[in-house]
Amino acid sequence: MSVSEYGHYRRVFEGLPTPFAYLDLDLFDANARAIAEAAGNKSVRIASKSIRCVDALRRILASSSVFQGIMCFAGKEAIMLAEQGFDDLLLGYPIWNAGELEDIARLIGEGRTIVLMVDSAEQVEHIERIARAAGVQVPVCLDIDMSSSYPGLRFGVWRSPLGSWAQAAPVVQRIAASKHVRLDGIMGYEAQIAGLGDNVPGQALQNRVIRLLKKRSIVEVARRRAEVLEGIRSLGLPLRFVNAGGTGSFSSSRLEPGVTEITAGSGFYSPLLFDAYRSFRYEPAAGFAVSIVRRPAPGVFTCLGGGYVASGSPGDEKLPKPYLPAGLSLMAREGAGEVQTPLRYAGSEPLGIGDPVFFRHAKAGELCERFSSLHAVADGRIVAEYRTYRGTGECFL
Repeated sequence: MSVSEYGHYRRVFEGLPTPFAYLDLDLFDANARAIAEAAGNKSVRIASKSIRCVDALRRILASSSVFQGIMCFAGKEAIMLAEQGFDDLLLGYPIWNAGELEDIARLIGEGRTIVLMVDSAEQVEHIERIARAAGVQVPVCLDIDMSSSYPGLRFGVWRSPLGSWAQAAPVVQRIAASKHVRLDGIMGYEAQIAGLGDNVPGQALQNRVIRLLKKRSIVEVARRRAEVLEGIRSLGLPLRFVNAGGTGSFSSSRLEPGVTEITAGSGFYSPLLFDAYRSFRYEPAAGFAVSIVRRPAPGVFTCLGGGYVASGSPGDEKLPKPYLPAGLSLMAREGAGEVQTPLRYAGSEPLGIGDPVFFRHAKAGELCERFSSLHAVADGRIVAEYRTYRGTGECFL
């Protein structure tokens, strides 16, 4: 019997009050193995924003030597993870808060490896002042913009202002001139390749255009990254790592000779948005359940809760979707609601009031901001309760 069948999950979670979130460890581990294999000869840094659960992070790191280090999304999070015993922490975004930087400088002084993200001389100088006062040298990573620009279109996201070696050189030189800040690596996140689906149902023309733009962008990204690497080497500065991409760009990022590591996060849980990629498919390892509490009309069931909408520009693709049993669908006028979610049902599984409906979230880590724990399942039974960041009292953004 397939672990994805409704009857299987209903038996596993029988008697557990809804709403709850779960993590299928059999599928989670299978995704980790697939990601490790897809990385080729590169190491993989785990994107914590897509996991947001200490137990899950530990499980990934223990599963293979391919997984090395964590990319954090907030300063307080990096401090928490360091205090939990994690090391080789890279901040994925610049931080400015002096108190957080002072705590990080203290941890660096105690021997922890925490790397701060920068994309301007102003950020470097701010870090330098705090590092000087703490008597430490702080490693930093330079964020290189990987977006592609075409007439009337920016294909990518607005991140770093440094899109070429000419723009990056002054910041690199400012780092090199400092006794308290050291260039440890560079990062370039090609979001338009890693984070944009190209196999969206019902959007054949758009899919073709995105595939064409991705193909062109892959060439540009590799050229730009190589240019920056050559510029840094010309200054005689060694780099410990060169970070690229995300789960959605493994096939291209792993081919770049200068790249040493690829970031992955969403692929471990494999949320709904990852169904829209043509080049890979991972298993839906995480989800949540709500209960049917009404039957307002034949073929219609209403669940209590379920409105866990993902961030980003609004659209139907950001809504959670009913996953099991098959045959359920949201209603266009109501979607997934704050307190109730009505569903049309055309499936064969008998359903009634009190039965659970299993949903998948659109984005990976945001599921953990809604629930205090993930009920971990293996071999057809609940084997553990993994506390999310929220479940440990943490809320970083």
